[in-house]
Amino acid sequence: MELCDQVVTLDKLTEPKTVAGVDVGFEAQGRITRAAVAVLSFPDLIPVEQAIARQPTRFPYVPGLLSFREIPAVLAAMQKLHRKPDMLLCDGQGRAHPRRFGLACHLGLLTDTPSIGVAKSRLIGTHGDLPQTKGSSTPLLDGQEIIGAVLRTRDRVNPLYISIGHRISLETAIHYVLACTTRYKLPETTRAAHNLASN
Repeated sequence: MELCDQVVTLDKLTEPKTVAGVDVGFEAQGRITRAAVAVLSFPDLIPVEQAIARQPTRFPYVPGLLSFREIPAVLAAMQKLHRKPDMLLCDGQGRAHPRRFGLACHLGLLTDTPSIGVAKSRLIGTHGDLPQTKGSSTPLLDGQEIIGAVLRTRDRVNPLYISIGHRISLETAIHYVLACTTRYKLPETTRAAHNLASN
């Protein structure tokens, strides 16, 4: 069975007490993979714990298989945490991926953790018009298949692209992304992980 066939697209979760942002970058012209995990309490979004892992990049750059390049460092960072977070919000795609298996799916499946893809740009798919108000969403389609949602997290600001990672429905994923978003376009989980990965 292919890994993408093992992804659970229904709600198999309880209300989280902690949510984590996951971000991945590269150093030394791509030779080093740097993964950051930032854990926040939920629903108050107070920083709880953080971890960074750097590893030699062992998987080549292959479009559509980027999660295989990134996942070893992410798992290493997660192993440094004292407690596994209850939910993962990944800076990247989940099911909104040509193989229906982006980083959020890969990480959620390997750790058996509810996970969400929160991407700043669209990888594939088309969508209709989106109202300018915060909380507005519209389906992201690949042909007739709904692969995610386009979500406005601030009034009149470019949207995010939300997709299922693992053990969560799209409707519930949208709910938690909005619950983790305060004054900014990005959820606090993503902002914290990005800041950690960039410093």
